Amino acid sequence: MTEELFLRTTASAEETEAVGAWLAEQLADGTYPPFIALYGDLGVGKTALTRGLASVLAPGSLVRSPTFALVNEYRNGKTPLFHFDMYRVEGEDDLESIGYWDYLDRGICVVEWSEKIPFALPDRYLRVTIEKLPDDLNARSITVQLVR
Repeated sequence: MTEELFLRTTASAEETEAVGAWLAEQLADGTYPPFIALYGDLGVGKTALTRGLASVLAPGSLVRSPTFALVNEYRNGKTPLFHFDMYRVEGEDDLESIGYWDYLDRGICVVEWSEKIPFALPDRYLRVTIEKLPDDLNARSITVQLVR
């Protein structure tokens, strides 16, 4: 079952970060599950949204895409934030090698390229889809859904 929670259009990376900060506040108070599956094309703003999450959950963290590391850990806050990039993941063995399953109960997980690991998503999570809008190179449509 999927329930749409939020739909927002942003006009800049800063506005996309603000959506991430809003989402972090919802996560911090336990309103939603501690797993965010990100969907969207290359360069659409997934890392910008994660910067917004980290601004609340792990203030002062330098957020970069974990493309080659596969996971970045931000522990500057009360609850650790784990930022995954699944673009290069080929299967369950890759997830095992980075200890993916161990992260799921240790903090808040945000996962870029979640479409690569549908078999490894938890039963309950937030699905965030970011899409470029055709009329403005900087504009994005951000949809947040609760999947259960």
